[in-house]
Amino acid sequence: ADKLDARTRAALLFDAGTFVELGTLAGASGPDGLPPPADGLVAGSGLIDGRPALCAIEDFTVLGGSIGDAGSTKRQRIAELARREGLPLIFMLEGAGHRLTNSHANPAPNDLHALARLAGRVPMVCLVMGPSAGHGALTAPLSDFVVMTPAASLFVAGPPLVKAAIGEVVSKEALGGPAVHLASGVAHNLAADDGAAIALARRYLGYFLDPCVAGEGERAVERLEALIPPDPRRPFDMRAVLDCLVDADSLLEVQGEYGGALVTALARLGGQAVAIVASNPMVNAGSIDAAAAQKAARFIEIADAHGLPLVFLADTPGVMPGTAAERAGTLRHAARMFAAQHRVRGPKLHVTLRKAYGFGSSIMAMNPFDNQTLSLALPAITLGAMPAASGAAAAGLDAEAAARAAAEQTSSAWNLSGKVAYDEIVAPGELRNALLAGLRLARTRLHTRER
Repeated sequence: ADKLDARTRAALLFDAGTFVELGTLAGASGPDGLPPPADGLVAGSGLIDGRPALCAIEDFTVLGGSIGDAGSTKRQRIAELARREGLPLIFMLEGAGHRLTNSHANPAPNDLHALARLAGRVPMVCLVMGPSAGHGALTAPLSDFVVMTPAASLFVAGPPLVKAAIGEVVSKEALGGPAVHLASGVAHNLAADDGAAIALARRYLGYFLDPCVAGEGERAVERLEALIPPDPRRPFDMRAVLDCLVDADSLLEVQGEYGGALVTALARLGGQAVAIVASNPMVNAGSIDAAAAQKAARFIEIADAHGLPLVFLADTPGVMPGTAAERAGTLRHAARMFAAQHRVRGPKLHVTLRKAYGFGSSIMAMNPFDNQTLSLALPAITLGAMPAASGAAAAGLDAEAAARAAAEQTSSAWNLSGKVAYDEIVAPGELRNALLAGLRLARTRLHTRER
């Protein structure tokens, strides 16, 4: 009952009555001598909240949603239209990959090339609503935002080909179901069914199509002080902090099942769409591992490419140490995240909430004069190359020197603000208003930035 056909999916995606299909006559002769309807790909344009967008939807009722020669050309056509017109592109996948009966008589255009060219130019969303294999499945990792439903699966090759190639017998779900790809990082979010996935796509695109709308004004966030314990070793719920700070009901977490040491989310502050990268002290005390750094780097690149301000909320002991972290290449991924935040062209707002040690502070955009629009700290923060207690032990400091190092760390906010490393120290209850002031400061750049 929750599974929809391709044209119903298109009708739900776009505002009522606005979907205009293209390529309805595409398709070479099928097995019965008749062309498969639209060659198994429903494509066209419509409006999402009044803004134009494009879609391509695999039709599982036509030869299993497989990609025919004409369908391949249509995929290329819709991607080229997205690039030329600067419009968002939404793919919905449920197909068997390239059709076995394709003739390939002439060199065919390749939509994967067109999708690669779209990266950073227009928002790309991929909804996976059933099994998707081979060429079609490659659309997902080339997209900005990937949503799967419980009925979905993604794989290079399906179970029969896997068995033939390497002798492994596996189900679709175990090979590439949502549990696999939420954990692998290929998929970002899970939706309950087709309708929920489409609603999530519309919501996600809203931050990019309407980046500035009427929103909440200034207000104190009295609960914030109670939510953030003063003891830096005690975890707290960063998502509750974000809910307090942003406009009501505007928070959309992206890829919450992967790289849990960082929270990546879209939200609105005073109506302005923002991208948030926040430490999560509930996972490894906020230590940034390879998965968290990979997730954040990609998220930062996408948000900045489409002109969203970045807000960093830091509470991290640094980059994850240990043999497992070293073998996972955590330093390499952390370096990529650092480069991504350094290259941000739009507004960048940083807040140190409690602690920020070592390279972890750098990749969370704390370093002064690293193109920040605004750099803030709460009063009770600790900073340094490493926590004073463990650093003192490693350095062999005596008790007096260790105590002096600890005192310096706990007075970091005041010491560094005296050197203008922070623009201001703010009380927790005033943090939202301070961020709104930072966005006002950047308003001219937001409205005039070249895309």
